[in-house]
Amino acid sequence: MTIRHVVAAFAALAAVAGCSTTGSPAESGERYYVSIGDSYAAGYQPTSATSGTTSTEGFAYQVAEKTRVHGVPMRLANFGCSGVTSGQVLDEPGCDPAALGPDPADYGGLPQARAATRFVAEHRGRVGLITVVVGGNDIRPCLPIGAPLRDDALDCVDDAVSRLRGNLAELLTELRAAAGPDVPIIGLTYPDMLLGAWLRDGQRGKDIAAASVGVFRDRLNTALREEYSEVGAEFVDITAATGAYTPLDATTTDPAHGVVPQAVAKACEFTHFCSVGDVHPTVHGHTLIAERVVRAAHIA
Repeated sequence: MTIRHVVAAFAALAAVAGCSTTGSPAESGERYYVSIGDSYAAGYQPTSATSGTTSTEGFAYQVAEKTRVHGVPMRLANFGCSGVTSGQVLDEPGCDPAALGPDPADYGGLPQARAATRFVAEHRGRVGLITVVVGGNDIRPCLPIGAPLRDDALDCVDDAVSRLRGNLAELLTELRAAAGPDVPIIGLTYPDMLLGAWLRDGQRGKDIAAASVGVFRDRLNTALREEYSEVGAEFVDITAATGAYTPLDATTTDPAHGVVPQAVAKACEFTHFCSVGDVHPTVHGHTLIAERVVRAAHIA
């Protein structure tokens, strides 16, 4: 933990001490599930190749519904903001209303990280679950969609992941200090949507698809797992859950695309990349993420 992270932790603890909570953590009252992150958290769904909107079909809304179904109801406080990098989560005040999920939490003019940490501190003892999904927009410029694979792609990814680690460590340190040691924090990664490039642009697309597997498995997800573990958070590897690590020489017959690698077929099933070139999950993909969150949080 760096000096910056220690300072962040003390700031979060000060917010807890200064908030107007009375009574014990066990006092009766509404419990909350806090969702933090990017467009995945906000529930973005494309309506075409160039447009879309956030939707209650997103995984965070599904998780909130599942808490009710399983008898541990939590009200969703969704701070997700489409398009943000980890740096913007920390430092950029507010969020464009069009980028927020339905019925969003109030930022109060603060950056997402500060607004969410303040909320957690003010509701200490009544927050039952926190999820965080961030990092995809940090590495996205390194693997641009519809363009040749960059010669410096892996160096670019490594630089982006290094910045991500520092930003995520600061966010998680603050959250853990505000929430206390026992609140489940679930960190998420992404389906490997770029496997869908296998179906586009001939050999160039296949090169991008093949390169993407290592980027997720060996670079992004390794870093995320380590940072979440530092604060006692659970990391859920959605890349693995969506079959992305299946060797590319293992094939299947896809109804829309014929014989393709199994991992590519799964990318088509769980994301919109194969249909409209969009990196976001299908409803089925959001459902899978929600189920993995519920399982990791021991809600069901």
